[in-house]
Amino acid sequence: MKRQIIDKIEQYDTIIIHRHVRPDPDAYGSQFGLKRLLEANYPDKTIYAVGEPDPSLAFLETPQVIQDEVYADSLIFVTDTANTDRIDDTRYNTGSFLIKIDHHPNDDAYGDLLWVDTSASSCSELIYELFLEGQEYKNWKLSDASARLLFAGIVGDTGRFLYPSATVKTFEIAGQLIKYNFDRNELFNGMYEKEANLLHLQGYIYENFKLDENGACYIKLTREILEKFQVTASDTSLLVGSLSDVKGIKAWVIFVEESNQIRVRLRSKGPIINGLAKKYHGGGHPLASGATVYSWEEADRAIEDLKEVCRTFNFIQ
Repeated sequence: MKRQIIDKIEQYDTIIIHRHVRPDPDAYGSQFGLKRLLEANYPDKTIYAVGEPDPSLAFLETPQVIQDEVYADSLIFVTDTANTDRIDDTRYNTGSFLIKIDHHPNDDAYGDLLWVDTSASSCSELIYELFLEGQEYKNWKLSDASARLLFAGIVGDTGRFLYPSATVKTFEIAGQLIKYNFDRNELFNGMYEKEANLLHLQGYIYENFKLDENGACYIKLTREILEKFQVTASDTSLLVGSLSDVKGIKAWVIFVEESNQIRVRLRSKGPIINGLAKKYHGGGHPLASGATVYSWEEADRAIEDLKEVCRTFNFIQ
């Protein structure tokens, strides 16, 4: 599969890389890590990374804006995106050939060529594996810029290597990446430093979360609360792991109200929650998923479903 991808890369002069909406470090890491990898090995090719920019990830890279005609006769990649509804920029299907690289469950098998490996900690880990194949097959090299981005993606999706998704292979890859020339402290500062108002909101979360006897936990962040703390809905992505240290917690959900919908951020220490996410217009990993609801009544139903998931998990254990 990896060699098929490399063969396709060599056939095209223009390559455009997409990722999912509401990006996280792995979305940027895999997208831009692939871009920098290809630029280092194919300097004569024109390579773009597109999508709406996320200010919180500007320390990593900035997406490009390109015209529709650039897509003609181009090779398109989509990284770290399970289904077509979540692809940022709908022009992904207007190129000549489409390749999907992902580590989420393959519920939406889009693309002309698919490489999906759910055992990988992150899509950035897969891009590093593609580099290794290219190194053996075509004498590829990995640039410092690409190594930095792939390391950021792996760190982000493994929760700084705390999540079960971090395997022996993940640590081995991380060990190889830190040999490259980039400032890890500066990178970690960009990923984890928070503005004071965001820390104040984090304090609000600690004071107001609800936890039931089965380990199901939730917090509702209304627009009024976001305005009070002068925080955007996107900013709250930095707080999704805040509740992980609560003793007795099994799974939690953070609801974040936007203008016409409510984001649902689900995390778990054991119970499988991606089925619940699918029920509420989303999806993701077994222990880390996202969804969307359209009223607080629907949010309350999702809370009851999460309680049932945790109750059943306790019974099985």
